[in-house]
Amino acid sequence: MCGRFTLRVPTPVLIEHFGLGRAVTLSPRFNVAPTQDVAVVRRADDSVRELTLVRWGLIPSWAKDPSVATRLINARCETVAKKPSFRSAFRHRRCLVAADGFYEWQKVGRSKHPYHIALRDGGPLALAGLWESWQPDKTGPPLESCTIITTEANRLLQPIHDRMPVIVDPADYQQWLDPEERDSQSLQALLVPFAEEALQAVRISDHVNSPRHDDARCLESLPGQAD
Repeated sequence: MCGRFTLRVPTPVLIEHFGLGRAVTLSPRFNVAPTQDVAVVRRADDSVRELTLVRWGLIPSWAKDPSVATRLINARCETVAKKPSFRSAFRHRRCLVAADGFYEWQKVGRSKHPYHIALRDGGPLALAGLWESWQPDKTGPPLESCTIITTEANRLLQPIHDRMPVIVDPADYQQWLDPEERDSQSLQALLVPFAEEALQAVRISDHVNSPRHDDARCLESLPGQAD
């Protein structure tokens, strides 16, 4: 699964990397958690790529209760095209969740050891996501939300966790974000484990375990723990 991630890349770097036409200004985040606002890249109605904030935890348009979001922070790539909670968004409302690393916890006996996984060059990551708009009532503003798609772990992650978020290659941004792309097989072909040689996993302190902690201490590495 993907339950926490980081985004410390300056907004101008994100604008250039994603080819954005519009963007909100972001502050560095060291421990983004479910139910919080996250930055997503999507194609707006005028076809411009925009960076905007939505809530992490998908609320399908037909949901009666927004609490369903806590169970829909991730979507498995194996079922995302068919599961009722995700299939409409998979066809029509795909996005990229902006990040520069994510956390996974390795079970060791009764303990869980946190790791931070990022590109070796420290650049931005694009996590495959879906977004939805939910109308709580006839008069209130819509609530926009998202989920992150996961796939099986690559060889780097397998000793830590059996799942990882789908990382979209920059060459595939256009296809993933194109609302006219409806071919399920072509889209599914993008939902694969990212190349392990491009990533590094670093064992970090337990400070990150609490979602209340959102500071640089979350990334304090333990000596000799980089893979």
